[in-house]
Amino acid sequence: MKKTAMLFANGFEEVEALTVVDLLRRADVACDIVALDDGATVTGAHGVVVGADRAFTQTPFDDYDALLLPGGQPGTNNLAADERVLALLRRFHAAGKLTAAICAAPTVLAKAGVLEGRRATCYPGLEGRLSGATAVTESAVTDGTVITSRGVGTAIDFALALVTYLDGAERAEALAHAVVYR
Repeated sequence: MKKTAMLFANGFEEVEALTVVDLLRRADVACDIVALDDGATVTGAHGVVVGADRAFTQTPFDDYDALLLPGGQPGTNNLAADERVLALLRRFHAAGKLTAAICAAPTVLAKAGVLEGRRATCYPGLEGRLSGATAVTESAVTDGTVITSRGVGTAIDFALALVTYLDGAERAEALAHAVVYR
């Protein structure tokens, strides 16, 4: 079973984060909610409080196949301001592991240098912050070991792209059918 970690910073976008966690788990892809802070809960941009599976400082990241970032504000800014997050993204990228982000969070991938020479998408208007990438407007973009997506309205597309990458197109299609998507 593939194992993923989604980093939750206070101010994360609830729909983007929880849709992805839910759909990955439905597809039998492990997805741990990792709190950037050491608290047991994380508060979303719209006041939804979520229990974390683990704290950042207590997470054995080498055990994971993918590192995922939800968007939202100030969550994205909190991720981008944390040097541990940037170093971890660089480490995953150097190891050829999947890094993925949705909405404003692809800008964190860019700050970490993992978008260099890749096609990527993000929340409309933030394309100028995708340094090193070729910005496109597709709902979800897979380029090598990087997956990006645009926002709340593309959260299911993002999750299905992750499932396709981690467990194959057939599994993603079965999941899309099971949740009555498209």
